[in-house]
Amino acid sequence: MDLGLKGARVLVTAGAGGIGRVIAEAFVEEGANVHVCDVDEAALGSLPAGITGTRCDVSDRSAVAALFAGLPDLDVLVNNAGIAGPTGLVEEINPEDWDRCLEVCLTGQFNVARLAIPLLRRSANPSITNLSSAAGRFGFGLRAPYAAAKWGVIGLTKSLAIELGGAGIRVNAILPGLVAGDRQRRVLEAKAQARGVSFAEIEAQAMAYASIKEYVTPRQLADQILLLASPRGRTISGQAIAIDADMQMLS
Repeated sequence: MDLGLKGARVLVTAGAGGIGRVIAEAFVEEGANVHVCDVDEAALGSLPAGITGTRCDVSDRSAVAALFAGLPDLDVLVNNAGIAGPTGLVEEINPEDWDRCLEVCLTGQFNVARLAIPLLRRSANPSITNLSSAAGRFGFGLRAPYAAAKWGVIGLTKSLAIELGGAGIRVNAILPGLVAGDRQRRVLEAKAQARGVSFAEIEAQAMAYASIKEYVTPRQLADQILLLASPRGRTISGQAIAIDADMQMLS
């Protein structure tokens, strides 16, 4: 299916590996011109043809400014960068770990969006998709910093949608549930360790709250983002779209 993204100028943060790379590669398949930023220099060095990259920590405003100095035009921003943050009771969390989680997962999206918006105003098909999480609509025991950041992403998304609608810039958030991959496994392993149970037990417990007992794949996330960024999604804005196998809660 031709989604009308040929030639689109796309930026994917944290796009050299994991979910971000799958998103970037999906845009390339549609004929888009894709640039990614990432903190992983090794991953940046292994990017496939059709994807260019810059080393950038989105929590560092000077690094974000340098990134945008090399981006004269933009049609699509995918604010994907994030970290898992600490696992533990609030009173046991190192405040520096709290700060770092919010700096990357929430403030990082602000840092990138504020410089992307002037470029998007010049686009004929401008969009922003912010990565939130199922943790952005449920409480998440032992993961308060991450949940707080992801709730904040939804507030940022809805506020930007209101501000930018007049310019034709649509802004949405997607809320993944349990996503297949190493990062999800590490999160579950940390929770299993914190609770003194096996990985299998914590995994089964997590799946118990979803109607569909499956992991979401990164490609499913990419497919939703492609639709939102395409002309077919031109009136979809201000939405927090769950891609989570009908998750009812997080434990």
